[in-house]
Amino acid sequence: MTKDFYSAVKERRSIYAISKEKPVSDERIQEVVEFAVNHAPSAFNSQSSRAVVLLGEQHDKLWNLTKETLREIVPAENFGPTEEKMEMFKAGAGTVLFFEDENVIKGLQEQFPLYSDKFPEFSLQSGGMLQFVVWTALEQEGFGATLQHYNPLIDEKVRSEWNVPESWTLLAQMPFGTPVAPAGDKEFQPINERVKVFN
Repeated sequence: MTKDFYSAVKERRSIYAISKEKPVSDERIQEVVEFAVNHAPSAFNSQSSRAVVLLGEQHDKLWNLTKETLREIVPAENFGPTEEKMEMFKAGAGTVLFFEDENVIKGLQEQFPLYSDKFPEFSLQSGGMLQFVVWTALEQEGFGATLQHYNPLIDEKVRSEWNVPESWTLLAQMPFGTPVAPAGDKEFQPINERVKVFN
C-alpha cells in the first residue's frame, strides 16, 4: 500500500467503468477482505458481519443470475439499460457480497434484552463500516468499485448457488475491477452546515 489514509479515503469513489484486469493477485484480494472482516468494528464486539468473495467465473455467474432475475421483473421494452448495467458490473474482476448473521444478532438480543430493539440497527452500522473498509482497501490496491443493492431480489438464488447459511442476510454487493474511466466530479455541501464543533 502506497497511499496515506486521507488519500485513500478521498480517492475511494463510485467507479462504474471497470475491467477484469487485476493489479494484485486473488490471494491478496482474499487477504484484504479477511483483514477487513477481522478488524472492522462491531457493537459489543459481536463480529456479526460476513463476506463472500466471488472471482472469475463465479463473479460472472452472479451478474448473469442478477440479470436474469431482473429480466423477470423489468418490462422487455425497458430492459436495455438494466442489461447494460449488469454487463458493466460483470466486466469487473470480482464482487464482494456483504452479509450480517442474524443468529449473532438474536443471541445478543437474548443476552442483553435492554438493547434488544437496537441490535439490528447496530448490526447495520457494523456492516456499513465493513463495506467502507473493504472499499477503501480495494482502492488502495488499485481497484475501483461501487456498492450495489439487488437484495432481496437475488437473496435466495445467491443462498442456493453459493451455499450461504440461512442465517446470513445479504446487505450489499460490491463489484470491483481495474478502473478504465475516472469517477465523475463530486460536489460538496458546505462543511460548516454538516459539522458543528464546540470547545
